[in-house]
Amino acid sequence: MLASLTSDYRLSILSRYFQNNSLKIGHYLMPHDCLLCGIATGEALICGDCFAALPHHDQPACPQCALPTPDGQLCGRCLNNSPAFDRAVAAFDYRYPLAEVLHNFKYAGQLALGRFLAETLLERVQHERWPDVLLPMPLHPARLRERGFNQAAEIAKRAALATALPLSFDLLAKVRDTAPQASLPWKDRQANVKGAFACTADITGKRIVLIDDVMTTGATLNEAAKALKKSGATDVAVWVVARTLPEPEGR
Repeated sequence: MLASLTSDYRLSILSRYFQNNSLKIGHYLMPHDCLLCGIATGEALICGDCFAALPHHDQPACPQCALPTPDGQLCGRCLNNSPAFDRAVAAFDYRYPLAEVLHNFKYAGQLALGRFLAETLLERVQHERWPDVLLPMPLHPARLRERGFNQAAEIAKRAALATALPLSFDLLAKVRDTAPQASLPWKDRQANVKGAFACTADITGKRIVLIDDVMTTGATLNEAAKALKKSGATDVAVWVVARTLPEPEGR
């Protein structure tokens, strides 16, 4: 059974209702055009050709941080400085046109994309061991009020409904309102989120999956995993829609 929504999250959903009402009506009553190329797709949000052209994260990758490696083994960074989370799985590389899809979902109020993103993510993790509970990466209450919804929670809700896995909005909280990670150089992001999360319950022996839309440096997810491990979690995996890849050398 899904955990009850927090009051902040319920209010944020209500605040978005009228802004997204026309989108919901179109989603259930009218045929769609592909969000990327514009051809008629029936019930699908993205046509088959455009879906195939998305940057699927299907290359060999480090099992802990999901960065590409030649042989799919642990990368040097994880060997030298292992993150607090145990595994990371991504459905896509974070680049065009998937970046545009996520931008529309996160900033243009196209919440119907949450179902597409969740279903694609679940296809990618179908062989993973199921956890005891799914946790969306939380937003600080001030950021939640500003944005109106938590994009990670929208994806996690649909993933929980599709799998019948328990979902919680309460176990993990963001207790410090940090500067947006995207506004900072990569080298400053770890310090920006240090100590920003707290786990609110004893989760001794629990296997946890953190769900988020994008993983860039992994600093935010690492801090969240630290808080969960401190409260007793024995295993923390990360499921993300997209993984940002390093720029090629020489650029």
